[in-house]
Amino acid sequence: MSDTKIGVVGVGRMGEYHVGVLSEISGAQVAGIADVNEDRAQTIAKKFRVPFFTDYRNLFHVVDAVIVAVPTTMHYPVAKDFLEQGVHVLLEKPCANNLDHARELFDLAASRDLVLHIGHVERFNGAVQELAKIVTDPVYVECKRMGPFTDRIKDDGVVLDVMIHDIDIVLNLIQSRVKRINVLGASVFSNKDDLVVAQLEFENGCIANILASRASQNKVRTLSVNQKDSYVVLDYTDQEIYVHRQSTSEHQLSRGELRYKQESLVERIFVHKENPLKLEHLHFLDCLKNGSPRKIAVDNELYSLEIALDILNQFNKNFLKKA
Repeated sequence: MSDTKIGVVGVGRMGEYHVGVLSEISGAQVAGIADVNEDRAQTIAKKFRVPFFTDYRNLFHVVDAVIVAVPTTMHYPVAKDFLEQGVHVLLEKPCANNLDHARELFDLAASRDLVLHIGHVERFNGAVQELAKIVTDPVYVECKRMGPFTDRIKDDGVVLDVMIHDIDIVLNLIQSRVKRINVLGASVFSNKDDLVVAQLEFENGCIANILASRASQNKVRTLSVNQKDSYVVLDYTDQEIYVHRQSTSEHQLSRGELRYKQESLVERIFVHKENPLKLEHLHFLDCLKNGSPRKIAVDNELYSLEIALDILNQFNKNFLKKA
């Protein structure tokens, strides 16, 4: 079977990462890249020895599939153009910044029998995949995704840039509809959502608290789950999972001081550590070549986006710093 010819549109930091990982995968060929910044396109093309274009339309008849890593505002028109040309698409998250546009893209892909895969790379994190096997009856979920501000992301705030990862994972863990959303936040370094806390209440009674911040000087990527018989902690960065069981908490008085003591059995779960982006590419190729089912159903893809946009709308209405 011949190699699948794949193009990459948008070769900023994430796009370059896609090109690098893709160039190392057997069965795939980087047939061309495109970026409106000619100097950037030329630099990446030279580095990986691939053709480059400044107009992505030049890739239409060159590729079988394309990875779209352009700014969010361009996701819909660029992905639509490729789908209409019969090209399979791996579209970086979020699918779009408009729910109707996202639905249209999925409908278009289905009508043309094409693969439209949304780049939620954390789904392919080995720790996240193991977490799904451990979490059976969550009561409370807490996510923290924090880091320093960077000018690299100018198109989105934290909700569509990073919080959407945790929304997607939490919805797939809890498997219940959201009943109520409460949002707090602040614009700290920009006129967008730099710090957002979203509390989600689910119909099954579970509560999730999701914090996303680019106003912190330390980098944190964690998710914890409280169940009736365990407390599970996932560290995205290290791809590690720890499960605390049979926890007890007591206090004692000693020399006039009140001290607390907690004891529990801690299990470290073995996680197969592989590059999540590589696994995402392999899954995409498997869908193209073997017709394998998508990892997440379309309805769930759209629901994750719907919740993210609801959170962003609440933030914009109540906390956005006016220019």
